[in-house]
Amino acid sequence: GPYGPKEKTQYADRLRDAPNWVRKAIDGLNDEQLDTKYNNWTIRQIVHHLADSHMNAFIRFKWALTEDAPLIKAYDETAWSEIVDAKTQPIQWSISLLEGLHQRWASLVVEIEPEKLERSFYHPESGSEVLLSESLPSYVWHAEHHVAQIHWVREQNEWV
Repeated sequence: GPYGPKEKTQYADRLRDAPNWVRKAIDGLNDEQLDTKYNNWTIRQIVHHLADSHMNAFIRFKWALTEDAPLIKAYDETAWSEIVDAKTQPIQWSISLLEGLHQRWASLVVEIEPEKLERSFYHPESGSEVLLSESLPSYVWHAEHHVAQIHWVREQNEWV
């Protein structure tokens, strides 16, 4: 069923804090370290991916709030991560983006009526409707997941 005010506030708080998790994870890393890989992506690509992904997510939220189960556009996150901006540009730009974006997103979650989170969008890749109430925790998890990867690379290399 719909979230109560407590759940909405908890998710909003975590969304609002997520850019700080990223900032702490990359604190003190130099360019060479930022260009170190975790599996297929560098730390730099991971940070830019979070901005790309969460910009798309916020727009999906807005579509779902203004249209009935809109068909959203999927995107190739691997291809996006191979574009020059994701491979070379300063991560500060994406952290700044995430800070503004997450403030807006968290504020939106707090302000809207709980039943609005039962609105949905249609995802062409999964072929299913996704409720905003399902999407929200998945993006909090998504931030935690990638931040954990960065911490793992730091631990493996003893960059503490």
